[in-house]
Amino acid sequence: MRDETGEQPAPLRSGLTTGSCATATSLAAARLLLSGVSHDAVHITLPKGKQVQMRLEFCRPCEGGAEAGTIKDAGDDPDVTHGALLYSRVSLKPEPGIAFVAGFGVGTVTRPGLVLAVGEPAINPVPRKMITDHLLQLATELGYGGGFEVTVNVQDGEALALKTMNPRLGILGGLSILGTSGIVRPFSCAAYIASIHQGIDVAKTNGYLHIAACTGNASEDTMRRVYNLPEIALIEMGDFVGAVLKHLRKVPVDKLSICGGFGKISKLAAGHMDLHSRHSSIDLPQLAEWAAAIGADSALQDAIRQANTSQQALAMASAVGIALGDAVCQHALDFARSVVPAQVQIEVFAIDRQGGIVGHAGAFV
Repeated sequence: MRDETGEQPAPLRSGLTTGSCATATSLAAARLLLSGVSHDAVHITLPKGKQVQMRLEFCRPCEGGAEAGTIKDAGDDPDVTHGALLYSRVSLKPEPGIAFVAGFGVGTVTRPGLVLAVGEPAINPVPRKMITDHLLQLATELGYGGGFEVTVNVQDGEALALKTMNPRLGILGGLSILGTSGIVRPFSCAAYIASIHQGIDVAKTNGYLHIAACTGNASEDTMRRVYNLPEIALIEMGDFVGAVLKHLRKVPVDKLSICGGFGKISKLAAGHMDLHSRHSSIDLPQLAEWAAAIGADSALQDAIRQANTSQQALAMASAVGIALGDAVCQHALDFARSVVPAQVQIEVFAIDRQGGIVGHAGAFV
């Protein structure tokens, strides 16, 4: 694909996860403690074996131990932690093993349902393993038989966390230290999908068996208005409806309400699992066929096929009493029903840009 100048755009640049940052800074601080040597860069090994060098902003003694910091570089991914200072403080303890502590700007788990237990610092399993492996290898190299206490910090992490799903998931006080590969891939869907799965897991574990999967803020507001659902039961799915539907095969709930703009719901009705415009398009001829099935005459069908937008098609149908919104929601429900286990009750809402309900299928309960 070429840009508007006709030039081939440069490939997007990958970055490194907060887990990689925490590993590098913990290793540098521990090395300073055990060897007295301070470095301005450190090499670490990522989970799949690749070695990377990370630059350090500082590596110095501190009260009770040593600390090292680095600037998180997420590459070309719009990560909220890009450019943040992440630093680890390490102290020695007589008993072997690694103890993890949530420092400034790193959250603590307060609700069950996540991979970490309540009360644990929000340092995920792969970063914990990375840090542990590097520190144990260092201890072996230098003949040290004790253990380490690692406190991970993110400058301004508490404020940055408000831009993430952490508060809704019950991770309070800051960010999570994340990463499964150690690498941030630009515009990766994996992290978003993982947060959707976490949201469903946390909701169910905490006893919320009616969840609403919403495409954005307007649809969330609609679900609050209709059902007065709490934040924990509102799943911010964006365009990834497939991530919700497939996860319910593993973690079924009693009821799923799906809510989104009419155009996006029409894509779901056509069988699309990803509602983003890069991966699916609104099918106006299909809308015309659905309108015909509920009484639209040939003139209206032709007008829908020639419409500029799905909203225009909906408005033309509504003007003559054709409930296209309800029909589209019914087709969306039928498709969702084909994916989700039978014990999960499903309903679908379509809304306009102001959050008004323009279509619904399934029973209010």
